[in-house]
Amino acid sequence: MNSALVIGASRALGLSLATEFSRRGWAVTGTVRGNRRTGLHELAETSQGRVSVETLEMTEPEQVSALRARLTVRTFDLLFVNAAITRGDIPIGEVPAEMFTEVMLTNALGPMRVVEALRSLVSPQGTIGIMSSRQGSIGCNTGGGQDVYRASKSALNQLMRCYAARYADSAHSLLLACPGHVRTELGGPDAPLSIEQSVPGVVDMIERHRGEPGLRFLNYQDEPVPW
Repeated sequence: MNSALVIGASRALGLSLATEFSRRGWAVTGTVRGNRRTGLHELAETSQGRVSVETLEMTEPEQVSALRARLTVRTFDLLFVNAAITRGDIPIGEVPAEMFTEVMLTNALGPMRVVEALRSLVSPQGTIGIMSSRQGSIGCNTGGGQDVYRASKSALNQLMRCYAARYADSAHSLLLACPGHVRTELGGPDAPLSIEQSVPGVVDMIERHRGEPGLRFLNYQDEPVPW
């Protein structure tokens, strides 16, 4: 049975990823923040043992280390990090330093810390993926807006390229996934895509590139996204 560790799986895209992988027969370990009950707990209860729940606040390094210790005997075919926040469409000159730091920590530094800490849990021919965004593409930015969110996803993409260069000899498939503009709390109610339209495509893309070393920035339709 294929196995996936999905970081940030309590709701929306993360929960849907866990659900879709489970539906396809994968064993899924998903993480949630804190002790409150989430949709992932409900999924685990009805999954006949295929889904399990771990707790992680990924912006807290000690929690990342603790998760690594708890999972030390496990091996996963996929590590996928799903995390993003936005604090509104504010011009960069008006963004408080605290807000900038929070978004960068959650969207860029946090995911990469998780990847660095948990990479050894991924099988030699496995996949490491992170949820990115078209808004992180410098080449696609012709309209501006969402300054800090865009900057955080661009930073994430750059950090993942640094990671790929640092571990150039690794056989891991490395994926930055763009789910499209999806109707979630982050994407807004007017986004053109439903979660049901986006997530199966993301999972198809992940499965299609298994065993292909190197870094790719791809959308839910398996199309390259300009850097």
